[in-house]
Amino acid sequence: MSLWFSASAVVPQLTEAWGLSGGQQAWLTLSVQLGFVVGALLSATTNIADRVPAHKLFQVSALAGAACNAAIAVFDPGYAGVVGLRFLTGVCLAGIYPPAMKLMVSWYSHRRGLAIGILVAAATLGSALPHLFSAVPFFSGPAGLPPWRGVVATASWSAVLAAVLVAWGVRPGPDLPQSAPFDWRQATRTLTDPALRRANMGYIGHMWELYAMWAWAPILLLESYRAAGLGEVFGRLAGFAVVAIGALGCVTGGALADRYGRTMVASTSLVASGLCALVVGWFGAMPIALTAICLIWGFVVVADSAQFSAAVTELCEPSYVGTALTMQTALGFLLTMATIRLVPWGLERFGWGVALGVLAIGPAVGVINMLRLRAMPDAARLAGGLR
Repeated sequence: MSLWFSASAVVPQLTEAWGLSGGQQAWLTLSVQLGFVVGALLSATTNIADRVPAHKLFQVSALAGAACNAAIAVFDPGYAGVVGLRFLTGVCLAGIYPPAMKLMVSWYSHRRGLAIGILVAAATLGSALPHLFSAVPFFSGPAGLPPWRGVVATASWSAVLAAVLVAWGVRPGPDLPQSAPFDWRQATRTLTDPALRRANMGYIGHMWELYAMWAWAPILLLESYRAAGLGEVFGRLAGFAVVAIGALGCVTGGALADRYGRTMVASTSLVASGLCALVVGWFGAMPIALTAICLIWGFVVVADSAQFSAAVTELCEPSYVGTALTMQTALGFLLTMATIRLVPWGLERFGWGVALGVLAIGPAVGVINMLRLRAMPDAARLAGGLR
């Protein structure tokens, strides 16, 4: 998952080299989101996620994603070429993340919230790694700016390592359903089935906020640390920390959800993250206070993520769990494109406070749908009846 933000983490360097506008900066992440959505929709409508062994799909996709990402550093294709290669990287990521969730589900019929929580924690930590790569001395360049090629190349080698690890030691578990026949209607059940629709609307509300936060909070922190004269390295480390701390949030949320219920934990997390979004942008002149709020935000903003996926696996047809997860992620990541672009637009006109405050709309929508799902009879299938 370090492929995801490998370009976003070096936005300051690329902006200096190419003179990027706010919109062009956003497209370094938007192109990955768009590629992921296209790849996920193709996978869902053709049932690839349920017709191809998940571990093999993961391996091929990880290697292909690494190649597309590495081409940016090797060939230096310019801005347009980078956007195209980032799009292809996103397509490949659609063959990594949903299959990984399916593999985890195949090993855990119980305590599924914690299991998927650990997986999403790993994805969160992986998404944060490029910010760490850009801060460590090994990559430091003139004026303290790390060479962006090194960050991108390291992320690509990480994906190669992932493919090797999966080939060496990952196989489907005993609860994996038999390969399913092609049925395009399974892709639309996420919207037509009432309980699945509520779970997915909760996920969509969550995704309205999540990736915009991951993309722009590190930029806000870097600007804040620079303005206060605290140094770019500390600003980059803070950016890494506020994304990486979400890994702890995922594990904590998963453990609590298996004990107290999915909708309860998800609703609580959504309320907390929405409040953080409303206030965080007003603390740009106070880097220490800003870091503290961002750490809380980073913890809660993704603590609920695994529970929407776990809920879908418990509510959908077992033979098409891969398709259901892929369709859910496609819908969520499609929406992230709007908010990732909305933040720089709002920043240019109103400043960080308003630009990030708008993200609170998503958690509000998510809470409403989680509470409505909780009241439905189908919610008895969640977390062994804990709703």
